[in-house]
Amino acid sequence: MTASLLEQLIDALRVLPGVGHKSAQRMAYHLLERQRDGGRRLAATLEAAMERVGHCRRCRDFSEAEVCAICASPARDIHLLCVVETPADRLAIEQATGYRGLYFVLQGRLSPLDGIGPAELGLDLLAQRLQEGEVRELIVATNPTVEGEATAHYLAQLARARGVRPSRLAHGVPLGGELEYVDRGTLSHAFGSRSEMQE
Repeated sequence: MTASLLEQLIDALRVLPGVGHKSAQRMAYHLLERQRDGGRRLAATLEAAMERVGHCRRCRDFSEAEVCAICASPARDIHLLCVVETPADRLAIEQATGYRGLYFVLQGRLSPLDGIGPAELGLDLLAQRLQEGEVRELIVATNPTVEGEATAHYLAQLARARGVRPSRLAHGVPLGGELEYVDRGTLSHAFGSRSEMQE
């Protein structure tokens, strides 16, 4: 027996991260009871985005154009290249810092158990970019997870082999945090990678 349209809508909403059956049901009912126009707009925008949003050929970030606005901007510093795992990480750095260099979005991290190797992360494209000679510093901004650290190590080797200086984002005690509440792993890493205080 074919599922009703309502059941299909609830099931379709469950593809979103963190949305279980109850949340999907609540969303479906809300759209049908109070937001039919919003639901139509959502459906049209979702369909257009699925068709037209692809990846930038230079940095692999999401883009409607062949080259995204950041890569195409003449105001960016072409000598700095920041490598991030996801487009969300790129957005976080862009919004929180004054970074004016370029990006490379891996769309994941090395994870052999999940079948994600260098080819899946576009590291051949990154190596080619580093070989061009414009990039002087590769800023590795992968997450401080086991896979993120393995990816960072691989990226550093890739950069050094092409004469590019790799650097890593600092990890440690959060600003405004108190030592007694910081987890042991974070505190140990922060203590081990301490740096000299500037005057």
